[in-house]
Order: sequence, then C-alpha cells, then structure tokens
Amino acid sequence: QVQLVESGGGLVQAGGSLRLSCAASGRTFSNNVMGWFRQAPGKEREFVARINLSGSFTSYADSVKGRFTISRDNAKNTVYLQMNSLEPEDTAVYLCAGSRSRFDLTWSYWGQGTQVTVSS
Repeated sequence: QVQLVESGGGLVQAGGSLRLSCAASGRTFSNNVMGWFRQAPGKEREFVARINLSGSFTSYADSVKGRFTISRDNAKNTVYLQMNSLEPEDTAVYLCAGSRSRFDLTWSYWGQGTQVTVSS
C-alpha cells in the first residue's frame, strides 16, 4: 500500500504560480509511476501529468503543456507539480496518484486532493 497526501493548494490570481507537493508513505515510492489529476465541479477527473520511476520521462495534458512541470524526489518520497501562468480554467481539486507497481501502470493509489482556485 502507498499512502499519498497532497499539499500546496490555495487561492491565486490569474498569471500566478503554485507548487503542489505529494508526500508518499508505505511501500517503496521509487517503484511507482506517479501522476497528477484534477477534477473541477461538475466535470470528469482529467489527467494532468505523469512521471516515470527515475524522473527521466514526463508527459502532460495539452492544456497544461509548457505551463506545468512535474518532478519527483525519490529520497524524500515526494512528487511535485509546479504550476505557472495559472488560468481560471485551472481551478479544480488536484489529486496525486500512484501506479500499482513499476510493471502495472494502473492508477491504484490516490490522495485526498488539494484545492486550487485561480481568480480572474
């Protein structure tokens, strides 16, 4: 089992920045692909970004490409999401997720989420 706890959300003006953190505990963190998702009120949960075990490969949703950066520190069991040039459309609950294992990329572990609100 992997337990995930997000932090760093808040209220920010359009054009501003926030850095989200996701602290993992339990199983060996470095065995899990990690990702960020978001869910706005009345909308489906959507993929934001993911990062491989070593941090050498990342992928992003088109809507955040060039503005958001995912990274991880395996020594600290933490994954980050740096969000720049925020837009009101980025307002959502942001959730951290972990894969079942290094071989099974099913998103099996989820945090409770942290609220990000971007005002215009």
